[in-house]
Amino acid sequence: MGAATEILRAEDVFLMAKVKPSADVAEVLIIGAGASGSVAAKELAENGFQVVCLEQGPRVDNGEFWGDKPEWELMSQKRWHPNPNVRDLENDYPINTDESDVNPLMYNAVGGSTILYAAHWQRFMPSDFRVKTLDGVADDWPFTYEDLEPFYDRMDVEMGVSGLAGDPAYPPMTEFPLPPLPIGKIGMKAAEGMNKLGWHWWPGPCAIPSRPYRGRNQCVRRGTCLTGCADRAKASTDHTHWPIALENGAKLITGARVREITINDDGLADGAIYIDRAGREHRQRAQIVIVCGNGIGTPRLLLLSKSNRFPDGLANSSGLVGKNLMMHPYAAVTGHFDEPLESWLGPAGQTIQSMEFYETDASRGFVRGAKWQVMPSGGPLGMRAAYGGKPLEEAWGANLHRNTRKVFGRSFEWGIIAEDLPNEDNRVILDSALTDSDGIPSPKIIYKNSENTEKMIAFHLERVQEAMAAAGAVDMVVTPLMRDCGWHLMGTCRMGDDPKRSVVDQWGRAHDVPNLYVYDGSVFVTSSGFNPTGTITAVALRAVTHMIENKKDLKVAT
Repeated sequence: MGAATEILRAEDVFLMAKVKPSADVAEVLIIGAGASGSVAAKELAENGFQVVCLEQGPRVDNGEFWGDKPEWELMSQKRWHPNPNVRDLENDYPINTDESDVNPLMYNAVGGSTILYAAHWQRFMPSDFRVKTLDGVADDWPFTYEDLEPFYDRMDVEMGVSGLAGDPAYPPMTEFPLPPLPIGKIGMKAAEGMNKLGWHWWPGPCAIPSRPYRGRNQCVRRGTCLTGCADRAKASTDHTHWPIALENGAKLITGARVREITINDDGLADGAIYIDRAGREHRQRAQIVIVCGNGIGTPRLLLLSKSNRFPDGLANSSGLVGKNLMMHPYAAVTGHFDEPLESWLGPAGQTIQSMEFYETDASRGFVRGAKWQVMPSGGPLGMRAAYGGKPLEEAWGANLHRNTRKVFGRSFEWGIIAEDLPNEDNRVILDSALTDSDGIPSPKIIYKNSENTEKMIAFHLERVQEAMAAAGAVDMVVTPLMRDCGWHLMGTCRMGDDPKRSVVDQWGRAHDVPNLYVYDGSVFVTSSGFNPTGTITAVALRAVTHMIENKKDLKVAT
């Protein structure tokens, strides 16, 4: 492979084709340059595969982020808002959420949602892969924690995770490549309460460097992680993976919105049709196709790719494409204290975490559990301004000044990530009227919290308030469900051994189309109670490693 770096806009491809018609066939076509697509592109390019990646968003320069500028909190309300329906950029697609309890959050660009994520970097628990066996609900994954562990280890190094090994909630694990970030005064205060109650806590691992690492800067603790890291510290995959992929010959085409995966007469995926930002249509041919569009974008694309052979959507003989959507309902308690806690300091992700009530206890009246995390309350508008939804009268005029004096630097949040179990009624479908700017049908989300989830959240909110009180909080604000919390998009193309009960196998290969793969969080069988990006990348790394090791046996379109 050559060492030339090649990033093209879709418009550039059109202009090049006018000069010299191209019949290039990619060995592997990747759709989506986010977390899983980045991992796949890097690994395949390093191992000599000819890779083309289509990404509907742009490549974002760190200079475009506002986290180091006074206007940061205002910019988070629109241009850098995580909800695409609020942000409403050309590279976004609208999503109908009229029948959803939660708004899905994402970002379309090279690096995907790692541009805006908080960089929490957890592994799932061993129990998360055996839910059916242990608790009699949902299904077991087709592999175990032990199968995934070496890929977790590799991703910790590639992302530059800062953390402290030895957390008693987990099995023994390899040391993190970097020491933990400071937990600060808010972490210490929260830990005081947990210690009084005898409850578990541990410094939270983050994919944010505590010292310079592989060309990225040390975190300066601005606390603006959720709108892009202006200091080029946070591990977004546009920095950690794409430079290596491009150096090894991968071709990245931005501004390329895919509307259909094409199928040849043998029933194999042979490429994709995409539209550039000037509205022109292109076709990229390929021998193998890997879809990495996230838990909403991937089922949307498969449902769009109908044909006589696949009348219900591509790879959908099971009828499960789009079903079993899981989004991690998020609840929180913000505590206010009579002492300065410097709670504007970052990272905007977690300082400490707790799995005290993570595993199932049948006496609680529900199964599974939740992970807790301490997060800073941020500046005058608050770190939560990025999520929106606060009544105007509470955040403007005299009330703004009164509330700021009360809480600025004196509060923190215990957040609760509640595991939601798969339910076929929670799903992604194509909307009958709403379209994106290219006229392609948009997704509609149907998502309701189950009774099990409601009981789980209620239980954890009571326990978190106990923890806040033990830490000395003088006042608390309880949020039973944050509507703008759907960062974690999982389950809509689930993996499994039985083609009747799953869309792909354990390697991400579609049961119906043997050269079509899915590597993103849509393949998850259950959601756990953890931030999923670490597991998404580890699953993708395991799958693409298997593809590379079995190159000679791969089914390809010719």
